[in-house]
Amino acid sequence: MQPFPDTTALRAPRALNDLLLYRVWRATRAGMAMATRIVEGGFGITHREWGMIGMLAQVGEIRSSALAEQLQLDRVRTSRGLRSLFEKRLIERRKDTDDGREVHVQLSAAGRQLFEDLFPRIAALNIDLLEDIDAEHHDVLLECLRQLESCSNALSARGAVQEKADRRSGGTRRHWPRLVNIV
Repeated sequence: MQPFPDTTALRAPRALNDLLLYRVWRATRAGMAMATRIVEGGFGITHREWGMIGMLAQVGEIRSSALAEQLQLDRVRTSRGLRSLFEKRLIERRKDTDDGREVHVQLSAAGRQLFEDLFPRIAALNIDLLEDIDAEHHDVLLECLRQLESCSNALSARGAVQEKADRRSGGTRRHWPRLVNIV
């Protein structure tokens, strides 16, 4: 395990291990990989599809655009995920009577059953991840996560990062200088 920074290092990072986002990524990586293996290997859906199913189980019927907002996904990814869930017969969809461009979605009976079978597995994994954290720290952890999410949303809303991701063209490959063949 890589050494953890102290609070001074978090406030003035000098190495990769001092970066908050890197530490959060490392802390969640193994747990997320296990969750992905459960949903993909055990239930045949993607991690994104699981998020959609979980949200639909929570809210019931919802407009697809509102689902995208709830999950903080763009509409294209949401549409692709919903199409896949529809093809797997895990959701039902209907056109809005007032706006034919809008689609309402909800879990089908098969989707509700998948949620009921899958949620306890994911919940148990989450409980196991908290097992070695003292109970009195659970509230502190949740408050820190709430504040981190709030701060991230505020930074994003005010445009703290101007760059745009361009994954369709190979990420940042186009920004690299041409490599010279060295013989």
